[in-house]
Amino acid sequence: MKGTKPKLVITKGAVTEILPAPDWLAGEARAEWDRVLPLLVERKILTDADMASFENYCISIGRVRQLEKLLAAEFDAPTFRAQDKAMATARLLAAELGLTPVSRSRPSIREDAEADDGQNPLDVS
Repeated sequence: MKGTKPKLVITKGAVTEILPAPDWLAGEARAEWDRVLPLLVERKILTDADMASFENYCISIGRVRQLEKLLAAEFDAPTFRAQDKAMATARLLAAELGLTPVSRSRPSIREDAEADDGQNPLDVS
């Protein structure tokens, strides 16, 4: 992953309540949902549009944990590769959601709309 990560900002339409995990999420994924969603709601950076990324993050973490249990019982290369892929996916999604140490060290969260100078960064005239 190269380049500068975008700064996290409070977005209009941020999720403001802790939603129950979808019924179809498996146990480990559901546990991650319950653990992380309150943090994202508190930081006001998760919107309805981000929910699919959050669901995928939870699924990836759940899969990592399930595969770790299988590997602890008996090592097998396809299971190891599946876990490695799930870990990489979870890591990428965690960074997008502001859940990694690096992504948390950079957020610039606006507390209110008045902090915005009103200028369009794309207007070059």
